[in-house]
Amino acid sequence: MKIGAIIRACEEFLPHISPRPTVLAPGICLSNVIKIVALVLISALRVAFADCECGYYCSSSQNDPIVFTELLESDFLHVQNITLDTDWVPQQYNITAEAARGPYGEARQLMNVIENPIKDDYSYSGPTVSGGDPGLRLYVRKFEPEQAADGQSERLVGTAEVASQRDDILYGSFRIAMKLSGTPGTCGAFFWFFNNTQEIDIEFLSSELNSSSSPVNLVLQSPESARAGYDASHTTTFRLYELPFRPDEDYHEYRFDWLPGKVSFYADGHWLWDSSDAVPTKPGHLIMNHWSNGNSKWSRGPPTEDAFLSISYVKAYFNSSLDSRHADYARRCKDSSDARATCLIPDQLVPPSPIGPNGNETGNTFFFSHQPNMTVNQTVYRPEKNAGGTLSAPMLQTGLFTALFVGPLVTEVILGIFAVIWWYGRF
Repeated sequence: MKIGAIIRACEEFLPHISPRPTVLAPGICLSNVIKIVALVLISALRVAFADCECGYYCSSSQNDPIVFTELLESDFLHVQNITLDTDWVPQQYNITAEAARGPYGEARQLMNVIENPIKDDYSYSGPTVSGGDPGLRLYVRKFEPEQAADGQSERLVGTAEVASQRDDILYGSFRIAMKLSGTPGTCGAFFWFFNNTQEIDIEFLSSELNSSSSPVNLVLQSPESARAGYDASHTTTFRLYELPFRPDEDYHEYRFDWLPGKVSFYADGHWLWDSSDAVPTKPGHLIMNHWSNGNSKWSRGPPTEDAFLSISYVKAYFNSSLDSRHADYARRCKDSSDARATCLIPDQLVPPSPIGPNGNETGNTFFFSHQPNMTVNQTVYRPEKNAGGTLSAPMLQTGLFTALFVGPLVTEVILGIFAVIWWYGRF
């Protein structure tokens, strides 16, 4: 029995019930009571049998769909405090010049991760809290030597990095919308990371962006690139792709789909390149950063003035390596044949720009997490409350609700509702 179809039949039939004159008490009609009870039961059932309860899939895998069971979506146009409102952790640590492989070291600093949301919570364009481009800003600071404890000058450039709380990410489709910095001497990156030889990168070098050239560096770090001193530019897992737009002039979506045996890269939903060499096989986490170490072969710089990039969203749909999440999936995915059990992830085929005259339209992109009942049992981390995470729409798993809504009697319960509705709707 297809539970979702039965629920929808009940929902469609319910408005056609005509009132019966049976009165339980002054002002209380039996048919109205039936309607209310049915609506409550159907609402509860919708929690147990929600849209997308069996996962999400993207257009690149339609011929042989691979369903991703997990979701992480962050709308940075409206985030006031990244540590409280999202699934991300701003990083703070130092990298020596030697470890950074450049003449300068790097200081990852919390002060360089700055929220700049749109003032109006219900708009996707307009004035921002700090002025200028909206979203999460990652800064690279103008180089100013810091004084070390021994009185010697440290050559550290102030930089920014944010990592996902989830580190169980194994295959998926990963998207970021951002406007890059046009200040020469920085590297802006969005990537998945397990270790230095299993890494998937989208990187922009601001010194390369000009009126005649707008390249993006698409990279899979591999054992081969490690042997070359982590210079992947001469390996089979590197591609320099010239974009038809300036990444530092507007917001665009950059995406990679990581599937077993293949990684595909996209910009604004348009395919750029596939790589089938050195495809990672281990779980890891997502990182977005903005940095400079003065390396003349890569980031160049440091910049002569503060530089920032602005991120409007991150959307990630993936599978987990955790047994606990596999068990959650098995409990919530009751009928994978239902048409609404798996949901197609929309392609973003135009720049998702929140700036310009039509910013309120183009900046308003689709989020499953903004829709009712499309993210049941998805983990949302709240470090200040529960380091293990909470659930955006928890499944009903205990007591009477379990027996009624996720147990073996669920079909009979729904059919009973439908029969009562039909009986009282005849008159």
